[in-house]
Amino acid sequence: MNTSDPQPAYRWVVVTAAALILAVSMGAIVNGMSAFIIPMQENFGWSRGDTTLINFAGILGLAFGGLVMGPQADRRGTRPVVLFGVIVLGLCYVLASVLTSLWQFYLLFFIAGFFGAGAIFPPVMAAVGNWFFVGAGMAIGIASAGQALGQGAVPFVSSMLIASLGIKGAFAAIGAFMLATMIPLSFLLRQPPALSAAQTNTRNATPQAELPTNVVILYLSAAIILCCTCMAVPLMHLVPLIQDRGFAPEQAGSVIFVMLIVAILGRLAFGKLADIIGALPAYMTATAWMTLMVFGFTYVERLSTFYVYAVIYGFGYAGVMTGVLVSIRVLVSPAHRASAFGIVTMFGWFGHAIGGYQGGALYDLTGNYTASYAVAALAGVLNLVIVSNLLRKQRRLAYQPACRNR
Repeated sequence: MNTSDPQPAYRWVVVTAAALILAVSMGAIVNGMSAFIIPMQENFGWSRGDTTLINFAGILGLAFGGLVMGPQADRRGTRPVVLFGVIVLGLCYVLASVLTSLWQFYLLFFIAGFFGAGAIFPPVMAAVGNWFFVGAGMAIGIASAGQALGQGAVPFVSSMLIASLGIKGAFAAIGAFMLATMIPLSFLLRQPPALSAAQTNTRNATPQAELPTNVVILYLSAAIILCCTCMAVPLMHLVPLIQDRGFAPEQAGSVIFVMLIVAILGRLAFGKLADIIGALPAYMTATAWMTLMVFGFTYVERLSTFYVYAVIYGFGYAGVMTGVLVSIRVLVSPAHRASAFGIVTMFGWFGHAIGGYQGGALYDLTGNYTASYAVAALAGVLNLVIVSNLLRKQRRLAYQPACRNR
């Protein structure tokens, strides 16, 4: 077998299974709770800040769980670890249907994040990359697009389930759906065939930059916690913001569903843009797009305007995570890439948790979402400052050898 041989056709089965698993699991754990915020507030009397902490607990569990469960997949294989994760996540949602206390939700969703989503996200993303000795970036983009689909579909479907089945019935139905769909999909995840020496050399080609790995991880970790703080506010609080304008939960859920459908195209488009202008400039473009638009949600009053604004915002914001993943691939050597991915994305989940919680907490303090979305915009600006400094370091490093060669 040589590098001109076709890659295994089964790799696209893995990509498809990965995209669907990420759609259901990440849609549920990252922002699926957004549909439950107001219903829980009305039914249990809990504040939005307290309710949002449920989502905070789940993402915190995901952040720490990925560091622990990822290495387990390296030792035990992808399938058993992911299978364990989907079972835990599905059962946690079923169990949530009988809970009545906030502390119980906090504990349960931390477990769902740590042992459930934490056992799914890193192994699945690594599995997709492992099946491609060339062209892994597009494959990862497709899998990531599946996640974007789920982050729109799960809150939308949850809103309809809550309306028809109530809070408890919605949790039970979502959990049952997880178990019925993700368990069979997990069995499609196989270990890739061994690569030839030539293919291994192609896969492990020298990265495009030579910045120290610890510098790259430091800068990208600081950047991603800020950009995810920014993006988490509309992900968690756009649905309740629209409901506060007097629209039905189903209408509010449909807006974020449309936004994240468009985000599928955005993730692929910004992956292509990174190939043209570079990973960090593409990342900065997406972050600037998101930062300039995020506060504008607070000025929208009409449902039709929400749809239009969400479509434009969603296309640009979606490129942020694509930019981060491509930047890691470009700036970090293959020997340290997996570790860098785990560390940087951990800080990304921290940012999601922080952004979602502060959105609810500031709403409780002020009675509206103006301060919440203002903090989101400020986090986006600080992200741009950090990434621009990293870009200057990269360009300075590339410039110095050119000067020496004159």
